[in-house]
Amino acid sequence: MEPFTLKPNLLKNILEPFTLKPNLLKNILVRFLSFGVLLLAVRFAFLIALRGQSCVAGDDFCLFNVRHMSSVAVQSDKRYIHYYSSVFQDLIAYGYLSPNSKSLCIDTLTGEEVLALKRIGVSDSIGVSKKSSRWKQPFKGNTFDFEFSSGLESSRFPVEFGSEVCRTLKPGGFLVVHVTAKDAYSFQSFLDLFECLRWIRSRETDGPDPPTKIQEIVMKKERQKPCPNNNSISGEKHSVSELKWEIIRNAEPLIQQEPLRPWITMKRNMENIKYLTSMVDISFKRKYVYIDVGARSYASSIGKWFKKQYPKQNKHFEIYAIEADKAFHQEYKARKSVKLLPYAAWIRNETLFFEITRDPKRKSIATQRGRGMGRIHPVQSSASYVEDVDRIQGLDLAEWLTNVVGERDLVVMKMDVEGAEFHLMPRLMETGAIHLIDDMFLECHYNRWQKCCPAQRSPKYHNTYSQCLDLFTSLRATGLLVHQWR
Repeated sequence: MEPFTLKPNLLKNILEPFTLKPNLLKNILVRFLSFGVLLLAVRFAFLIALRGQSCVAGDDFCLFNVRHMSSVAVQSDKRYIHYYSSVFQDLIAYGYLSPNSKSLCIDTLTGEEVLALKRIGVSDSIGVSKKSSRWKQPFKGNTFDFEFSSGLESSRFPVEFGSEVCRTLKPGGFLVVHVTAKDAYSFQSFLDLFECLRWIRSRETDGPDPPTKIQEIVMKKERQKPCPNNNSISGEKHSVSELKWEIIRNAEPLIQQEPLRPWITMKRNMENIKYLTSMVDISFKRKYVYIDVGARSYASSIGKWFKKQYPKQNKHFEIYAIEADKAFHQEYKARKSVKLLPYAAWIRNETLFFEITRDPKRKSIATQRGRGMGRIHPVQSSASYVEDVDRIQGLDLAEWLTNVVGERDLVVMKMDVEGAEFHLMPRLMETGAIHLIDDMFLECHYNRWQKCCPAQRSPKYHNTYSQCLDLFTSLRATGLLVHQWR
């Protein structure tokens, strides 16, 4: 019997079905990828349309259009849903919300506010929450009749929040926000976030977790931009200047009599200073800035005082060090959190002469103590004088300040400029840049009594204590919270 063998043509016919042609393989791969994309799209649609619970890890943003909620979730959040239902029913009674309103709940992490709206008959409601820091709402402009938020205070970028509300809210629409604004200062900062809105009312009411009290603020989008300072607080008119005057009245008093031992009196006075941030809530500012004018070494005031002692209310501050003395520039290269401006603060952008000491011993002692030996001079007086000066670049402080910060920022400034304050402060007042500073610590240099030599005054400065007191008084008269610094 002959052995069984396959003929070539038969073998070809058997294997041919299992041999994939290139085009067929390509088609299968495309269909597989398309199926994967379809699965992702279905999952995305599920997240934004059906889920009424909290966002999960990996979500970029969550939209809540709550139609169903598990009985367990409803039971656990029943108290919050009842609370928000009551809030929204009151708003309907006052005419700020209606069953026909297209509504948005901003920064809702679990969707209770959306479910509460739907339960009282506001069916066209949706909520949004974004986990990353900076974001824009995924909606077209002029979309909503009503927007609500109870999460603004946890936002790192409240100005963006305000901008997005102005973009997505319809003209004539209402914004209602629950915050814990503690004082008129923070309240005004809150109102300043919304350039397109007009304040309607605010009232203190119970929060969802008694005995916590919250402020319920109602604002309306104007068809035209409201006039500046058109907002009032709790039925009373409060201008920015009035708020600043109230803060100054609560500040520590100025030292009226010249200290006989200024090195002791000024040190004790520092213990009595009432910082702005210890008197008011600084929430709702666009950014927080500290400017050290005449910074010297990092440790002299930034590291030793501002970083460790100034009450910041857990806010992150941008830090600028303005220092002309080259002896201190090198150490700032390792301080990435501080922006060094290697100039002399001045009234114009011009070349100046910086007084220095050529004595290596005195210079070493001054540097170790974080103190500079120099004063700036706008003109050259003699040939011999040139031997004791360095050329430096003067920085127009008022101009720089107006380019870096705005009225919605919180600005803290410390100034130690060896007598140049008598030039700088009038310039800041003249230009109006003084109003950009919120909390200022100024060392005024005068012919003070000497610690080393009783009954002798310092020959280094010609101004008197009376002139310093006049300077502080005039600054406070402009509404600036200024403190006598040592």
